[in-house]
Amino acid sequence: MSDTETTESTLPFPHRPPLHRLLILGSTSRYRRELLERLGLPFEVVAPGVDETPLPAETPRDLALRLALAKARAVARAHPQAVVIGSDQVADLAGQPLGKPGNHERAVEQLRRMRGQTVVFQTALAVVCEASGFESVDLAPVRVVFRDLSDAEIERYLRIEQPYDCAGSARSEGLGIALLDRIDSDDPTALIGLPLIRTCQMLRAAGVELP
Repeated sequence: MSDTETTESTLPFPHRPPLHRLLILGSTSRYRRELLERLGLPFEVVAPGVDETPLPAETPRDLALRLALAKARAVARAHPQAVVIGSDQVADLAGQPLGKPGNHERAVEQLRRMRGQTVVFQTALAVVCEASGFESVDLAPVRVVFRDLSDAEIERYLRIEQPYDCAGSARSEGLGIALLDRIDSDDPTALIGLPLIRTCQMLRAAGVELP
């Protein structure tokens, strides 16, 4: 049996006794930090410093899973006694990845491509603890149907919201919800960037005590 336990999309996890380890969020995203704060657990934030360039022919799903695990592992190597959370989100439009636009022009281009389309936001989550040998990674996809937006609607939205740090240029927890016709998800927080239901499951499996 390997020293490292890897689980993808499998429940239930084996029971582990509660641990008192440092919890680290391996992400500089303010959205993920705000979501994790909802759990009422003390944690630190550490930038993972991972290259997020997609590999040749890599699918959005595989890209999100690889980066989430890479981020968690990178921080865990520097903090082996900690329980580390890594996450990544890639917007999947017919198999083509859409990341963070970074500026207004790219955001306009993304929203024009997505209008009237179904986009799957591939939100991946990984939890790693080197000291205990725990490693788990999973995906919480969210299917989103965009309205058939006009160019004027796109411009008004972007000028108000400026969601240039959001995958797919749509901030669903803000005005971006007005761009959508429907959201299908098993975890309502996955679209924002950190699926909290799955996070709780993984942390308990890693031995973190939750309410």
